[in-house]
Order: sequence, then C-alpha cells, then structure tokens
Amino acid sequence: MKKILTSLFVVSVVFIQAQQDPQITQFMHTKLIYNPGYAGTSDALCANILYRKQWMSFPGAPNTFLLSADMPVMNLPLGAGLNVMQDQIGAMKTLYARLALAYNKPIGAGKLGIGFDIGILQNQIADTWIVPEPGKVDNHIPGNYTSGTQSITNPDLNKTSYDISFGIFYGIPNKMYVGLASTHLPAQTLKSGDAKYILARHYYVMAGYTFELNPFNSIIPNVNIKSDGATSIIDVNLTYMYNNMFWIGASYRAQDAVAPMIGVKLLKDKNLKIGYSFDYTLSKLKGYTSGTHEIMLGYCFNIKKQKTPTVYGNVRFLD
Repeated sequence: MKKILTSLFVVSVVFIQAQQDPQITQFMHTKLIYNPGYAGTSDALCANILYRKQWMSFPGAPNTFLLSADMPVMNLPLGAGLNVMQDQIGAMKTLYARLALAYNKPIGAGKLGIGFDIGILQNQIADTWIVPEPGKVDNHIPGNYTSGTQSITNPDLNKTSYDISFGIFYGIPNKMYVGLASTHLPAQTLKSGDAKYILARHYYVMAGYTFELNPFNSIIPNVNIKSDGATSIIDVNLTYMYNNMFWIGASYRAQDAVAPMIGVKLLKDKNLKIGYSFDYTLSKLKGYTSGTHEIMLGYCFNIKKQKTPTVYGNVRFLD
C-alpha cells in the first residue's frame, strides 16, 4: 500500500501542474527563498541553513536542503542574495540555484525592497523508481522494466533550465513585514522523450507582526499563502518570544498538518539562532508516517556602518 501511495504521489507531482516548491514550516526564518525583494532589507549579512525530513518512515518521502544568504550592497541602495535548494521525492530530484538583486528604499521606519532573482532549475527523474503494477505501463514514465507482458525502456529525465522570480517586500526590523512574490515566472515544460515535467508558476503572500506586550514578552503572528493558480495552501503561525531570545509557537497548515516549534538565539549579540519544528500529519497519510522534522540554523552579522560623531573646534577655546 505504501508503494502504491508513493507512486501516485510522484506521478501527481511530475505530470500535473501542482504545488511543486518544497514545503517549509519555519518560513518566517527563510524569507529570501520566497521573495527576492527581501534581499538587503535587514541591513545585515545573514545566512540560513535548513534541513527538512518529511513524512518519516514513508518510502520515497520528500527531503529538502536549503541554503540562503543576503546582504546590503555597501554605499548603494541595493541588496544581493543567494538561494540554493535541493528537494528529492522518491526518484525525482530538483535543484534550484538563484542569485537575487533588490532595490532598497527607506520608507518610514522600515525599508522597501523590490527585486528579482535569476538562476537555474535542474530536474531529474531516475529510471529506478517503483515499477508500476502489471498492465499499467505508462510511456511517459522514465524506466527500464517489464510489467506483465509489456516492456518499457524510457531514459531518465535530466533537464536544466533558467529560472526567474520577482518580489516586493516591506519590513520594519523587530516589528512587521509583508511581501508579495512570484517564482518560476517562465513556467517551462522540461521534456526528455515522452517524459516531461511541467513547471507551474507559483505565487506567495507572507506577513508577520510583533505585538510587544512589555520589554520581555512578545506575541508574533505570521502567515504564508502559496498558490499555483490552481490550488492554494495557507500556513498560519503564532509565536511567543521571550526577551528576544527564546521562542515557542505552532503553525497550522489547512487540511495537512499542525506543527509545534521552538527556538533560541545565542551568543552575546543574539545573532546566532537555532530552530526546530515537528509537523504532525493531519491528512490521510497520518497512518503511514510518524511526522516531519525540520531544523534551521541562522546567523546574522551586522555590517551597517555606524555614524562617526562630527566634532567642531573653536580656536577661542584652548583648554
């Protein structure tokens, strides 16, 4: 039964325009992967690493690794960033690598970022995936196998194409943020023989606000809405932060999962952060998986120049 579910899942991802970007529960710590307009808006050089092991004990379940970094470009109203992400589902592996550039404009207490990223997307589907049941051979599926009286020899799908995203982001440090973005703007179809991978354009709306109860306690709601024009997913999160150092919270993903999370900021400047979340599956897959683990590590180095005080001398005062 697990093999059948895995097969159906992979086929639905490969041959139907569905949500293809990896699911990330701790999205509030990885904004750049969704929105290139975020690059440089924090006035710091920040880097994040995230690993997600989805649907533990489920054959062919997704594994995601993410590296993102961004910084303001000194003396220019620009921000630059880098996203590298690898996602694997069964025999399918997708690599994203994109460079981001954003125009940063101070507005009020915050900063507006308008940016784009450009890079490559590589998709591979190996011919070692689960063999279909007898009599259900599909010429569009990569593989070398015999099913009943039928034989199939299809090459692996291994294609690389360009990828472009665009986003607008506004944030006030430690107060609020809101962003609107679209990824995979070219929306290509990658083909190898009869096998093909249809890349859907994705849309993201994300926002968060910090309600400061007192100098030591804050409540932070976050929301992330994802859509490919055909289906939509919403993540709603509520986080409690103590002394801008410890946080605990939970997210709810409609009809999919509830995810408690915890984290801490370390070092004297609190610039090193570690976060962990666990997704408890609510969908029909909950009988086949023990849940999803996700761990995040991030560090920010403040590179904003401090203003040098201006000193004026007066020859009439010699002492």
